[in-house]
Amino acid sequence: MSTNGEDSYSPDMPFLDRLIHAWVGRFTLGISPISLALSYYDWIAHLVSSPGKLAELFEEAFKDATRFNIYAIRSFMDPSTASHPCVEPLPQDHRFSSADWSIWPFNLFYQSFLLIEKWWQNATMGIHGVWRHRKEVTSFVARQILDIFSPSNFIFTNPAVLKATIEQGGMNLVRGLQNLIEDWELGISGKGPAGTEQFVVGKNLAVTPGKVVFRNRLIELLQYTPTTEKVHAEPVLIVPAWIMKYYILDLSPHNSIAKYLVDRGYTVFMISWKNPGPEDRDLDMEDYINLGIMDALKTISSILPDRRVHALGYCLGGTLLSIAAAAMGRDGDDRLKSVSLLTAQTDFTEAGELMIFIDESEVSFVENIMWEQGYLDTKQMAGVFQLLRSNDLIWSRMVRDYLLGERQPMIDLMAWNADATRMPYKMHSEYLRSLFLNNDLAEGRYRVKGEPVAISDIHIPMFVVSTVNDHVAPWRSVYKIHLFADTEVTFILTTGGHNAGIVSEPGKHKRNYQIATQREGDIYVDPDRWKAIAPVREGSWWRAWEAWLRKNSSRQIPLPTMGSPERGYPPLGDAPGTYVLTR
Repeated sequence: MSTNGEDSYSPDMPFLDRLIHAWVGRFTLGISPISLALSYYDWIAHLVSSPGKLAELFEEAFKDATRFNIYAIRSFMDPSTASHPCVEPLPQDHRFSSADWSIWPFNLFYQSFLLIEKWWQNATMGIHGVWRHRKEVTSFVARQILDIFSPSNFIFTNPAVLKATIEQGGMNLVRGLQNLIEDWELGISGKGPAGTEQFVVGKNLAVTPGKVVFRNRLIELLQYTPTTEKVHAEPVLIVPAWIMKYYILDLSPHNSIAKYLVDRGYTVFMISWKNPGPEDRDLDMEDYINLGIMDALKTISSILPDRRVHALGYCLGGTLLSIAAAAMGRDGDDRLKSVSLLTAQTDFTEAGELMIFIDESEVSFVENIMWEQGYLDTKQMAGVFQLLRSNDLIWSRMVRDYLLGERQPMIDLMAWNADATRMPYKMHSEYLRSLFLNNDLAEGRYRVKGEPVAISDIHIPMFVVSTVNDHVAPWRSVYKIHLFADTEVTFILTTGGHNAGIVSEPGKHKRNYQIATQREGDIYVDPDRWKAIAPVREGSWWRAWEAWLRKNSSRQIPLPTMGSPERGYPPLGDAPGTYVLTR
């Protein structure tokens, strides 16, 4: 068992306190109301004691009101001036991008809203003395409340919805009501969103042929069937994140990383994590290393003796792989030939908007929720991620599905995203405390087998991929691997987000990436400088990664067997296995 961080069980905490916190968490999406209250108090106390700032805010409000009134009068008298707003939305805000918003009076609705939004941003983020984390929480909450009242969310203030309602005689609202009822029925029955029934694991998702060659209480190890006459000597082990099902890396045949590698002559193994239940509450981070990565490597070494392994880790799986590789480097275990990390962080001081939900109060609150259940439920995790992108995942969907009466066509990536997994109590508590809250890995305090590990103990080539629009693992945070790794690091920054930027197969429209290699002994280049000088290449980063793998592989050999019955690893069934099917 792991000894990292504070004991998540906190045996001195009264049973009644845990029970109440767990019960409250059912209604708050796992967000601590105490943490929110403390953030609000910190903000309001500093605000009321800052008369100069209050005067600035009043002055700003007066100026904004004056600007708006002048704009309103001009746009009423001369409609052509409505296209020259007094305030612009943020680049990532697409709610008001339609030309219809420049028509009177809709231009007044959205301009007044943006001015109010800007004022509140200044009011919550511009107060000196407020703890940075609480400042960000207060700003986030204010933004969430304001988003509820956005003019894009209502029939009579959204020009597109109003136009559709008039033209269709209200049938869009009838369809919207039908969509709402359908979503409610699917939700209470525990089924996926509408359209996910078109995508079935093993039929049109996760269909790359292969066998389950190993199974323990936490993982199934898949070995994919080769499609070439010979293969590279070094196999590839893929370690996906356990927060979701593994098959984001084996979606449809045209965008499967697993199939892409198999078709280019690699022997590919994939870890499929079990969807844990209450009986798995005591699984910890070290169990995920031992029962996951180390058991997978042991199996591969039995099937393919004397072969070093290219290891790839995605998201949380990449962080876990980094820890395992560092421990292996420390212990002189040379079974890894290279390490590739996809949107995986090793330093958590700038871990994106998720940090809004990470402080001592919040982590303790989540621990109490998991203590009652034995795990963190999928709905509780999904709620947090939806709040981080509420405009895209909540409000724009509400407008499209319920006011316009339209359904966005379901795609494989969306179907995968709806197929979440649970997180064991002990493991998730350690993950939040040791990595997010205490940043133990980056600061040399994280322990494996009772001894600290350091990324600098990894002395094999590394290939690290990040994405421009990643709100889960921001690319500048991922880039910090350059500060810790004492080896050659090839770094890629690709277009797209946390998931879509990784599922970026060759031929995908409007894709490009930047790539550069920092060799051992090179002078450190900061991320902004790197972005300014790294060459841009068109197309998919997959090709660059496969070329890098090929360069770091030795030779081609005859096809391996599927499993190794003579060594105790017979095929146990066909891919995708059974663990991926568990809800």
